Amino acid sequence: MTSQKPKSLLREASHQIMAGGSAGLVEICLMHPLDVVKTRFQIQRGTNDPHGYKSLGDCFRTIYRHERISGFYKGILPPIIAETPKRAVKFFTFEQYKKLLNLTPLSLTPGLALSVAGLGSGLTEAVVVNPFEVVKVSLQANRASFEVQPSSFAQARHIINTEGFGLKGLNKGLTSTLGRHGVFNMVYFGFYFNVKDTIPACQDPGLEFLRKFAIGLVSGTISSCVNIPFDVAKSRIQGPQPVQGEIKYRSCFQTMGLIYREEGYLALYKGLVPKIMRLGPGGAVMLLVYEYVSVWLQKNW
Repeated sequence: MTSQKPKSLLREASHQIMAGGSAGLVEICLMHPLDVVKTRFQIQRGTNDPHGYKSLGDCFRTIYRHERISGFYKGILPPIIAETPKRAVKFFTFEQYKKLLNLTPLSLTPGLALSVAGLGSGLTEAVVVNPFEVVKVSLQANRASFEVQPSSFAQARHIINTEGFGLKGLNKGLTSTLGRHGVFNMVYFGFYFNVKDTIPACQDPGLEFLRKFAIGLVSGTISSCVNIPFDVAKSRIQGPQPVQGEIKYRSCFQTMGLIYREEGYLALYKGLVPKIMRLGPGGAVMLLVYEYVSVWLQKNW
């Protein structure tokens, strides 16, 4: 009896980890070009930026004209390397926090417990992913052609050698990453599972797929709108500073306040359209891949 329990727990954990990793890999391969566009918008500094993009279409055209198709995939290696453990951590810790909350004496409603579990999974995910984000943003901010920019590993070595592993180096912008992932996952998981349980399931497999996709799409969209100020702050902190050798953007809320005072509150929502274009459908893709891979693993392994 006792020998079977750890085995079943290990199998359950491995299913969650493999399904989460698969979800992350599929999402990043489909949606990365929009992440590059989002980052380019977020590191612009007002209308006087000489390298600024006039619109979403102008950004796509300019990147393609000067950097070709490969420009849209700048910085993709760090998220690909990170996506399997990152999404595995995201979904695995969400499931574990759900179980933990059920065992605690806290009288949380089921809906609130899902949001709290999402918050916990987001904070855990942020710690894992932040070093990869620092490398990714520094590569995406590079406007040189793909052939002359450093590799992901070379960029990581450069950051470590010049700034170290700490909060000024490979873990720069950790507080804003914690805010970004914590808030996103809290809304993302809380909204999706609460709404999915409220709307009746469809017997037709095609309609059921569309039902889940629509709920995931809305969930990813709302989460993106709520957490984008943290995302903008993260991009400013982790990206190139306006004056070389001078650190202007230091911490999460200091950066938000500075952006608000110098550029207005709308600057805190820079890159929202490409972010929604990516994480709206991307959020739906992740949840669906996770659910369908989990079902397949439970049946076949």
